[in-house]
Amino acid sequence: MTTYGRRTILRGIGASAIAATALRSLPAFAQDRKAVRIGYAISKTGANAAGAGITTTPNYLLWVKDVNDAGGIKLSKLGVQLPIEVTEYDDRSSAEETVRAIERLATQDKVDFILPTWGTGPNLASGPSFDKFGYPQLAATAVTDMAPQVAQRWKKSFWLLGGGHDYANALVQLLVKQRDAGKINNKVAIISVADGFGIDLSKAATPAFKDAGFELVYDKSYPLDTSDFAPLLNEIAGLGADTFAAFSYPPDTFAITQQAVVANFNPKVFYLGVGTAFPVYPKIAGPNHNNVMGIGGIDPDSPDIEAYFKRHTELIGEAPDSWASAVTYSSLQILHQAIERVGDIDRDAVASEISTGEFDTILGKLKLKDNQLWSLWTVGQWQDGKFVGLSHTEREGAREPIVPKPNWTAA
Repeated sequence: MTTYGRRTILRGIGASAIAATALRSLPAFAQDRKAVRIGYAISKTGANAAGAGITTTPNYLLWVKDVNDAGGIKLSKLGVQLPIEVTEYDDRSSAEETVRAIERLATQDKVDFILPTWGTGPNLASGPSFDKFGYPQLAATAVTDMAPQVAQRWKKSFWLLGGGHDYANALVQLLVKQRDAGKINNKVAIISVADGFGIDLSKAATPAFKDAGFELVYDKSYPLDTSDFAPLLNEIAGLGADTFAAFSYPPDTFAITQQAVVANFNPKVFYLGVGTAFPVYPKIAGPNHNNVMGIGGIDPDSPDIEAYFKRHTELIGEAPDSWASAVTYSSLQILHQAIERVGDIDRDAVASEISTGEFDTILGKLKLKDNQLWSLWTVGQWQDGKFVGLSHTEREGAREPIVPKPNWTAA
């Protein structure tokens, strides 16, 4: 009897055949396997490094540690339990480099599963590559209203962070209640980063505010590399809006906060985008972080979330962010459970299980609908040092908002 190893089979096929179709269904042999090979390209340098370094990479490290500490992933059809082995590339915050790295992971490294990179644009850009090589794509840091369409186009793609409309509509509904309670006036000022996230949120929020009867007294976008927001804030300060909303990225979120404090710009609702939920935000804003609203949130009373924060802090040295981090870790729990239920490295079967199964995660039991996660925290607020969830889709544990926000303390 002759035993053939996986690499022997690949050489016999020939280099030209080691492409998308051939990679979809190659058999694995227990005696060849020493690990479940996981690969990913992530932004370790460049503009996306800050976000990836807070939300994505730490959760990949924590998940690998948690799984390996527990003995690895059980592959019942092969009769083994194997540790995770990781291959990592720096995509340098370039969508083109992400795509090249995914192809390298699929065709040269021949990893069993590929984890996604950070951000909406890079996940959309790399979707065709995941689809081409037959890998499930668990996009846990992409906010896009295109999710229903791309999930149909790329059957093994899963979109776990909702769309701009989810977040914009939740914010508007929350503000309607505050307005009706007489806590804020009818005027709203919006600024948004001229990139995928800001464009999506702004496009969703503008009609939602108007439909709810708000007066948009300011609505402008700013270039991605903007660092001086004083001119925008000074313009807005004289317009009498009680609500200020910035659909911003992390560097902007921090700069806007600091410059609003310096300018003594004190709207009753101060809402920011990505980065508000980051653990570094209270360090940057100091005592002024409390009562700032932003995208995301968590249920701080959840024992599973508390345990996750503890493990994350012990390994990484700081807490996770209070939005997409928990979603990212939950996506890895989903992948893990799907692999073990299938019992083999069968990516088609694993993708099917992800699409149809129900999973135990730190966010509770999760079941995707049309390859999308619908139970999300959408609006959060810093209260007593925690970024708590105020609004959600299909979740429990929301807190009441604190409105109006007290005036800033001196810079």
